[in-house]
Amino acid sequence: MNHTQEEANRKAKPVAPKVKELIERTQSIILATTDAEGNPNSSYAPFVQLDNTFYILVSFMAKHTKNLADGRKASIMFIEDESATKQIYARERLTIETTPSQIERDSETWNTIVAKLKETHGKVVDVIADMQDFILIALQPVRGSYVNGFGSAYFVDEKLDILEHRNDVNHQSK
Repeated sequence: MNHTQEEANRKAKPVAPKVKELIERTQSIILATTDAEGNPNSSYAPFVQLDNTFYILVSFMAKHTKNLADGRKASIMFIEDESATKQIYARERLTIETTPSQIERDSETWNTIVAKLKETHGKVVDVIADMQDFILIALQPVRGSYVNGFGSAYFVDEKLDILEHRNDVNHQSK
């Protein structure tokens, strides 16, 4: 392959379905939140997606729930399973900055999402949805990045569409 072909391949955008396929293969998201003092917390939560919003049912027994309930921005990540990756340094991943908001208990949205969570994750959702320390959080995408290999990183918009190649930082050798 000549230099021109390599450059064209590097700049070629992956098709949007790749992003959607990664989300569809994932049952839980990795969460990154901060508390009022700016202390970081990482965790995870099972999710469902409706339209362009991600929903999680989370307990106040977890630090991330207060951080999200307080409306602090959060980052979520979908990442290829380690056992399925060909190269551990280049795992396929989607990282999204989000704006969280709490869904009112027993609202139409609450009922719709809890039913979808039960359909996706099983009857345990009935049990935890009845517990008063569990709240439903909507995570609205703002922007993000999608990586599917070395030199293959892209900016993603709030609709999870690929915008452009992330060529703001180039890998360099000694």
